[in-house]
Amino acid sequence: MDVLKVSAQSNPKSVAGALSAVLRENGSVEVQAVGAGAVNQAIKAIAISRGFVAPNGINLIAIPAFAEIIIDGEQRTAIRFIVEPR
Repeated sequence: MDVLKVSAQSNPKSVAGALSAVLRENGSVEVQAVGAGAVNQAIKAIAISRGFVAPNGINLIAIPAFAEIIIDGEQRTAIRFIVEPR
């Protein structure tokens, strides 16, 4: 499964386009965000992406989960959203 990493500075519309493209190609995608700002942008992107794929009869769901990752040798907690069609 492809992982899209979102930061607080990510453009939600650009992320939504990438999310929609990967979703159409692979059937599901994982979105990863660390921090409140990044989670905010990820949620916006998922909402925008739902609008992009809805005309094709695809209804998206997002399943949130925690993930422990290493950034610069330091352990951090990330939020992962598994996005797939219902």
